Amino acid sequence: MEITDIEQLRKIIAEPSPGLEAKNVPYLDTFACDFISKSPFIILSTSDEEGRCDGSPKGDAPGFVEVVDEHTLLIPDRPGNRLAYGHKNILANPNVAVLFCIPGTTETLRVSGKAVLTADPAVLDRLAARGKPAVLAIRVTVEECFFHCSKAFIRSNLWDPEQWVTPAHKVSFGEIYRARFGISDDEVQALEASLADEYENNL
Repeated sequence: MEITDIEQLRKIIAEPSPGLEAKNVPYLDTFACDFISKSPFIILSTSDEEGRCDGSPKGDAPGFVEVVDEHTLLIPDRPGNRLAYGHKNILANPNVAVLFCIPGTTETLRVSGKAVLTADPAVLDRLAARGKPAVLAIRVTVEECFFHCSKAFIRSNLWDPEQWVTPAHKVSFGEIYRARFGISDDEVQALEASLADEYENNL
């Protein structure tokens, strides 16, 4: 049965406990700022004008996302694949959501708001890493901020090394391109070598 309205939904998922939504605040409090300062990894969610969504992982040293003030974040953009899906989405639709993670911590921080792109040299220099300024920066004006409980991480055992796939699962872009486009062995090797060079020299 397809769920088509809130009434049907609430027959399956009960109303939240009284006062639970009070955890949602329109600013970054001291607990959120502390969490962000320790987070080396985020997922930035965007959508275009028609609602098509994109979730982009971004990571760097803990605290790489700068808290400007209780209403503003700066997310540095580093060299990537240049597809710019999220950037184009922000230009079309400024609404974004950010999920902050800390390795070993089972709670996450969720922040949503409005985003703009900036190429201000002073900002990019301030967000520099490994001796290079940020390529761009995403400025987020915070509209909602709250902590998410641990259940997903407990169920998945995400931070438990004993539950990890051994050996670690390796994605080969060369083999993916071979299967999809019929590229040659030499082209597979060249693609893998190019990626290895990017990982070594262009973070």
